[in-house]
Amino acid sequence: MPHDFDADAVTAILRHMNDDHADDNLLIVRAFGRPDAVTARMVGLDGEAGRWEARAPDATTTTVRVPWPGGAISERPAVRKAVVLVYREACARLGIAPRVH
Repeated sequence: MPHDFDADAVTAILRHMNDDHADDNLLIVRAFGRPDAVTARMVGLDGEAGRWEARAPDATTTTVRVPWPGGAISERPAVRKAVVLVYREACARLGIAPRVH
């Protein structure tokens, strides 16, 4: 069963990702299921995966679920590492050099 993080932690993580890493969100959704996305935002997470909402050029939206590359996580500090791994994998899939986090 996936680990659910407390609501305050999820809110803080989503705010950080959407306010400070909007470009990373877009790379992630393009690499993991919606290559035509024009915008993206992180909308949720649990111990198994992160979830992003991708908007296509025709304004349709799709939820893109990306499992954590290192496996399930259960501690809030592990979220940062998991998201960085997703970002790096997205860059590799898209042939983009990742920046240092």
